[in-house]
Amino acid sequence: MADKTEVVLDRTQVKKAVQALQAFLKTKSTRDSLLLDDTQHISLLFTLWKVPKQAQTIRIPLPHGQRPDTEEICLFTKDEPNMTAEQTQRFYKKLLEEKGVKNISEIIPYKVLRTEYKPYEAKRRLLGNFDLFLSDDRVRRLLPSHLGKHFYERKKEPLCVNLQSKHLARDIQRVIQGTSLKVTNKGCCCMARVALSSMAADDVTDNIEAAVKTAVAKLRMKGPVMKLIHIKSQTSVALPIYTSDLSQLSVVKAADKPKEKGGAAKKRAKKKQTQGTKQTDTPAEGKGKEKKVKEEEEEEIPQLVPIETPSKKPKLEKPLKKKQLEKVPKPAAAKKGTKAQSKMAKKAGKTESKGKRKVPKVK
Repeated sequence: MADKTEVVLDRTQVKKAVQALQAFLKTKSTRDSLLLDDTQHISLLFTLWKVPKQAQTIRIPLPHGQRPDTEEICLFTKDEPNMTAEQTQRFYKKLLEEKGVKNISEIIPYKVLRTEYKPYEAKRRLLGNFDLFLSDDRVRRLLPSHLGKHFYERKKEPLCVNLQSKHLARDIQRVIQGTSLKVTNKGCCCMARVALSSMAADDVTDNIEAAVKTAVAKLRMKGPVMKLIHIKSQTSVALPIYTSDLSQLSVVKAADKPKEKGGAAKKRAKKKQTQGTKQTDTPAEGKGKEKKVKEEEEEEIPQLVPIETPSKKPKLEKPLKKKQLEKVPKPAAAKKGTKAQSKMAKKAGKTESKGKRKVPKVK
């Protein structure tokens, strides 16, 4: 069975793809963009075999940093007991200097963030003044309610740092110069920034290989994971650098089959139970049932099969109805005639009797 760690990149192909991407970005530059900093981020686009069941954020340390030293970095710290806000700032500045950390430009304690940066305008100003935000892992869960949604919409949410670590400088440097991969359970694609277009091709390939290894190792999924890997910039198409084998498709399907087998097994068990109940019946009852089934089938055939000549029956019935309607008035007319004749005869008899009475008798 194939393991998810079996993702081997061809370094020569990756380097060719990086060089082609850099050449494309150079041709897209114009006279106006030459005067400005036209460097773009190079990102890795991962396509997974399945949609993950759980959302996950993976920290990826990179061998070559993608952030310049001139970037402004802000650090949110915990409020030290029995100290004011100014004293906590001095305490952590001294701690960072002792550990050899020089990239942090400003330190903001939690109490200052909660009081001074409560208005909406202050939060927007804070968001625009810094390029990256770090936070002490002890107050990380308290920050979202005080920062607001704009930090997360612009993807500037603070990154956690353990300020009690013995190797504080190394950990902070890895967080600053590294990247993060956000894996969601809403789709099978995810993206991470890996390098800058202004970097050397060898440095970019080193970052790509390191990012792929850590991403595959830390994904919480079983079996083969990576289906496709592409590299792209903000304005370019995606160039493929890895394509999985078709043999992994059979492994993925085999992992999904047990659920289908379970349902099929239940259906088979039900069929066996029905067959067992049929076999327990006596042969006489079985014959009787078969006869009943045959009779029901014979009775149902005329209902299902259409009549070949449906137009003949109404033709035969219609003239019969007409004849009946024609015959019905005839006896009624005859009866009326007889009644009239009888009445006329009675009248004639009366007239005759009257006439006889008027005739004088001859002596």
